[in-house]
Amino acid sequence: MRGWLALLTVASGLSQGAEISGLLQVNLLAADNLDSYQQYGTGILREDHSGIHLQQALVRVEQDLVSGFSVDLVANLHSDGEQHVGLSQMQLIYKPLMPSQTKFKGRAGFFYPDMSLENPELGWLSPYQYTQSAINSWLGEELRIPGVEFSLYSPGRQRHSPWSWEVNMGAFRGNDPLGTLLSWRGFALHDRQSLHQDRIAFAPYPSVVDPGRTNHPDWVEPFHEIDGRTGYYAGVHLDYYQHSNLRYYYYDNNADPLAANDQRLYAWHTRFHSLALSHRFGNDTRIIGQWLKGDTEMGTRWVFVNFDAWYLLLSHKWNKHRFSLRLDSFKAREDDKWAWDPNNSDGRALTLTWRYDLSPHWQVGLEHHVNRNTAANRPTLGQTAKQNQQQSLAVVQYRW
Repeated sequence: MRGWLALLTVASGLSQGAEISGLLQVNLLAADNLDSYQQYGTGILREDHSGIHLQQALVRVEQDLVSGFSVDLVANLHSDGEQHVGLSQMQLIYKPLMPSQTKFKGRAGFFYPDMSLENPELGWLSPYQYTQSAINSWLGEELRIPGVEFSLYSPGRQRHSPWSWEVNMGAFRGNDPLGTLLSWRGFALHDRQSLHQDRIAFAPYPSVVDPGRTNHPDWVEPFHEIDGRTGYYAGVHLDYYQHSNLRYYYYDNNADPLAANDQRLYAWHTRFHSLALSHRFGNDTRIIGQWLKGDTEMGTRWVFVNFDAWYLLLSHKWNKHRFSLRLDSFKAREDDKWAWDPNNSDGRALTLTWRYDLSPHWQVGLEHHVNRNTAANRPTLGQTAKQNQQQSLAVVQYRW
């Protein structure tokens, strides 16, 4: 209750006239018995104990200012992890009214690049499934832009064209530890978004925490600025009649892999390509896919990992029902010189979800998720490298 009151306090802190929306999800979970990374285990799911859990709780505050400026904040409440209440997004947006066919907009703050087509819901959630794809689970926990973005865009209707387009360019400081989790834990599947100044745990692998070797803590704070260098990204959006969408992004945090701070957190030079596609068949059926490929380096190739992931999601809406099925594939492959620090991991997952709208405010849903995953560093903790995991969810949602 104290955390929920804190969340509402964040929302009420803005002046009168703001648009406030929110969402609360509670689940009944049947979990497997592999300890979650959230509990310093090697499991790649968020929860490892069956029972009733807080799935999501968030408040979004939007307020128009003057002359095309607005502010957009999202505050979250988590029952798990290091930080329980805080901001997951905060941005100042500039989008002036312009009569020209090519328009300009910009934003600054702490936000997601618009890479994902899976997460258009309130607070960067998915309207399709509760457990997000491996790609967007990682982006939600380890990537955020503390910086600025500038965009040119052109709506097709203004040019009497079926095509709309947008070009984005961003620059940022922070996000230097990006790549830590992919290298030492691998991809995970969940819906927890890291908060500003949050900390994410992973298992205390001897190759990571041994003072005679890496001497890194068994956690990461992903939004630190460590080396004083500026990262960047660029993206292109194409939309055809709002039925077919394509988004391509290239991201490079431009980090110095030799830099470290007094917490023994390293800067990881991480760069990747992201390609997302969506196509709608009529009004009720949609297919969405995304592919992510990149690499990350810490030190002089002390750790060097190539990563590759994709998912394909099919969703169909029938009256007040929505049925969604997603297949995930993900892997990380090391290409460094230290045999005592094995970093290979991979997996496949299948997620089936049903969601039903009881009213404009209430929704219920069921989900079953299974995955098979391998992590080469599990034997260093006396565990089997290959693991099969599954979970079942029954979710009640209230939205206002």
